[in-house]
Amino acid sequence: MMENEKLKEIIEQLKYGSNGLIPAIIQDVENGEVLMFAFMNQASLEQTLATGFATYWSRSRQKFWVKGESSGHTQKVKNIYYDCDKDCLLVKIEQNIAACHKGYRSCFFTEITENGPKIIDEKVFDEKEVY
Repeated sequence: MMENEKLKEIIEQLKYGSNGLIPAIIQDVENGEVLMFAFMNQASLEQTLATGFATYWSRSRQKFWVKGESSGHTQKVKNIYYDCDKDCLLVKIEQNIAACHKGYRSCFFTEITENGPKIIDEKVFDEKEVY
């Protein structure tokens, strides 16, 4: 249960989808790079605020997911913003190692081109060794 009533009020006023989830864009606080996209629900947002580490809701596994729990690639939350419609979050974080489970710093490493997909980044770790 949240102790800070103002935080609780803000969290309750956010517009969660019919599935109870709100989209979250994850951005590097230092350089502004968009690292990933995930979903949160009210409980995962509360946990994120309580611990200072990003916690999401996994739609595929139907459970909470603390980023870096198994890989050590944690996300220390610096700021959380919501948009003008209160239906999307922007979470600015300090990323340890990488955000992407495929070995790249950002999940957005593939560009759409006329010649097909183009990898625009280099891996920072071998996902087979981590997962």
